[in-house]
Amino acid sequence: MLKSQYSPDLIECGCDEAGRGCLAGAVFAAAVVLPKDYSNERLNDSKQLTERQRYALRDEIERDALAWAVASVDAGEIDRLNILRASMHAMNLAVGKLVDHRTGQPVTPELLLIDGNRFYNETLIPYFTIVKGDAKYLSIAAASILAKTYRDDYMLQLHARHPQYGWDSNKGYPTASHYAALAQYGPTPEHRKTFKLRIEN
Repeated sequence: MLKSQYSPDLIECGCDEAGRGCLAGAVFAAAVVLPKDYSNERLNDSKQLTERQRYALRDEIERDALAWAVASVDAGEIDRLNILRASMHAMNLAVGKLVDHRTGQPVTPELLLIDGNRFYNETLIPYFTIVKGDAKYLSIAAASILAKTYRDDYMLQLHARHPQYGWDSNKGYPTASHYAALAQYGPTPEHRKTFKLRIEN
């Protein structure tokens, strides 16, 4: 079972991203502050859940969380910053957007729990990096679900404009069919130009 908190005395915020390994589209990040001693047996790392489970849990997270926010950094900014910096920047943006959706008031956490082993902190908030944190802490798992589902929604919108790349199924990841479409049609403005967009012979 995932842990509810890292430090019981602090207002904690879990942070995670989605879309780092994609060839196209923005990288998304989410920040989630859950109530102390929160419990949800179904909440897990988004990669361990089905699409239906993720969307059902998104509704629960948005209902139960003390605060949550989602932010993104587009392909052009990813090319400018590099994907690691862009992912970290998206997390910082999400933290800065945290709001209590019941009152509309901003929420400032006292500790950030970051999935992974690196973080470029643009805030004054202390943080811990936690490898595989989305499989250890509920707030990070919740953030992983929000980041993943909101990015999937975004990729479906892009798919409507560029259906030949199959983003409704591959979500911009480097699949064989995505590479084949790139070879046939070339990159779109949504593609990350600094990424490997063709298979080398």
